[in-house]
Amino acid sequence: MDILLIIGIIILVLWLVGFIAIPALGWLIHIALVIGVILIIIWLLRRIF
Repeated sequence: MDILLIIGIIILVLWLVGFIAIPALGWLIHIALVIGVILIIIWLLRRIF
């Protein structure tokens, strides 16, 4: 596993926990989601090319 995939998965899991546990931090939680998705996309692109 690549480090980008691991970091992306961790951020997505933390996003899910934060989204359920602390809904008041909506904008911060969505920033974590975007970062996690970007890291996973970068990982996928590096695997393909």
